[in-house]
Amino acid sequence: EPTAAALAYGLDKKNKNMKVAVYDLGGGTFDISILELGDGVFEVKSTNGDTHLGGDDFDQAIIDWLAQEFAADNAGIDLKKDPMALQRLKEAAEKAKIELSNAASAEINLPYITALDGVPKHLVKTLTRAKFEALCDDLFNRSIEPCRKALADAHLSASDIDEVLLVGGSTRIPKVQELVKNFFGKEPNKSVNPDEVVAIGAAIQGGVLAGDVKDVLLLDVTPLSLGIETLGGVMTKLIDANTTIPVHKEQVFSTAADNQPGVEIKVLQGERPMAKDNKLIGVFHLDGIAPAPRGIPQIEVSFDIDTNGILSVSAKDKATGKEQHIRIEASSGLSEDEIQRMRDEAKANEAADKAEKEKADKFNNADSMVFQTEKNLKDYGDKIPADKKGAIETACGHLKKAVQEQNLADIDRYMPELEAAWHAASEDMAKATQQGPSAQDPNGPQNPQGPQGGQSGPGPDFGN
Repeated sequence: EPTAAALAYGLDKKNKNMKVAVYDLGGGTFDISILELGDGVFEVKSTNGDTHLGGDDFDQAIIDWLAQEFAADNAGIDLKKDPMALQRLKEAAEKAKIELSNAASAEINLPYITALDGVPKHLVKTLTRAKFEALCDDLFNRSIEPCRKALADAHLSASDIDEVLLVGGSTRIPKVQELVKNFFGKEPNKSVNPDEVVAIGAAIQGGVLAGDVKDVLLLDVTPLSLGIETLGGVMTKLIDANTTIPVHKEQVFSTAADNQPGVEIKVLQGERPMAKDNKLIGVFHLDGIAPAPRGIPQIEVSFDIDTNGILSVSAKDKATGKEQHIRIEASSGLSEDEIQRMRDEAKANEAADKAEKEKADKFNNADSMVFQTEKNLKDYGDKIPADKKGAIETACGHLKKAVQEQNLADIDRYMPELEAAWHAASEDMAKATQQGPSAQDPNGPQNPQGPQGGQSGPGPDFGN
């Protein structure tokens, strides 16, 4: 497997002797291999690992956290003792883990997860990337000791390694990549899909052994990231730079306004977080979306790049089946100089871009919180104590005005106020529930509304 990985990354085409570390973190096991390459020959110098470390363990950490949080909020109910509830927790945990590789937070919404005294209970939580990293910190760090042992067995130090290759789906986790970078002192090579790297390398080696491949194939990659513009002028990436082609990616988005009849898909290329700073390479519209509240429609956007570099983008309303697409020949369409210029601009503006992206995210978060609060007040207002309801309405009104005026200082002030008002209301409702059946607070302190607020699915919202 480590030799296959090195083949897939094309290291055999580099005309120099190399020492390579193959970091393989999959669903259930972890392996680290140290290879030496010279004159086209791979030699495995050492291996080490942990047969009980992988993505399943990260899922379990999320499951345990969700179960503990739910038990604390619901009279000690243990969801892990209910097989059906446990299965839903497992699916939600894996989905959240995957989302957190590309987003700062993931919404976990499991309605009717169980019942207490005939009253249905719902699990609604927001898992941030920071919380996920804290939950799995010990697990992530367990991969470092085998790396030390493998280097010692090969009589090498981390600084002797020329290339670090990532294998296995769990290496997509940003914290894992950060640990690898810090340990080896260099950026790991992420140019090949970690799920497919061993299969690709094995196919190449099979072709060589069969005589079908006289010269090992060099795989083409996307030079820049590709994505679409979403709410707040943000570029949401679907295909990262240096992804091996052919490739297929899809993500579900939603609407940003009630009864929004259509969406405009702006296809972008570049490395900067705001849409305006990237290259617009195509635009098309999807109309005829059935009238529905904001966040309810599910718009599936798909990106496909074939072996010739031709990009096809489609958008499909999952409710009506209506679909539109665009085909973009030579999806790069840029010279090497232009590509390098865009990369340099992204690097030079990194700090300013980060600040602008954080500002856009904050406006989106506040807007979603206002929307969700107004919806919950409409649906469940009669279950909220009158004095607490008034505090929520006041804070929501202030925050709504701040969003309309794009007043960042007031947003920073009133978002915590609104969360605190919900917290106070949820405590009263919890006490009432202990005395008799009552509706669950649908937007308590554990459900701050992020950029995916409402029922918008795993992706951000389109503008209206």
